[in-house]
Amino acid sequence: MITAPTPANEDDRLSALRQLLILDTPPEERFDRIAAFAADEFDVPIAVVSLVDSERTWFKSHCGLDVCEAPRDISFCGHAIMSDEPFIIPDATLDARFADNPHVALEPHVRFYAGACLKLPGGQNVGTLCLFDFKPREMDRVALAILGTLRDLVVEQLLLKTAQP
Repeated sequence: MITAPTPANEDDRLSALRQLLILDTPPEERFDRIAAFAADEFDVPIAVVSLVDSERTWFKSHCGLDVCEAPRDISFCGHAIMSDEPFIIPDATLDARFADNPHVALEPHVRFYAGACLKLPGGQNVGTLCLFDFKPREMDRVALAILGTLRDLVVEQLLLKTAQP
């Protein structure tokens, strides 16, 4: 297992994340609706709006998942924030970075991951809109476009949160 890397702009990224004032806030329908739509649209058992903090990946919304956070060092999202491009793992059991990851080797036995970065206007990738499945899969151009549009909706909602008094 390869531990999730740290972006070069980590201090700036964490500062931007904390300025959102959203970590550890209660569930909100506006995020839950997007996650639920993503799960339905892509026919996956789990869709999550994740925010990557210094030591954990915290889930603002988690459709199909009973936990609210996971250690950052073993998170898929910790890898996904390293690039602006969608991070797709068609079969985690065949990927050296994840084959022995506890989320893959143990419950819930993740096989597929797709994460689209939540990039703020200042350029910081603070989290992901991500999909998980228990079977291998691929994503075509259309699916990636839909995921990107849903990701943009999440970012809009994050920014609305910071604009409120």
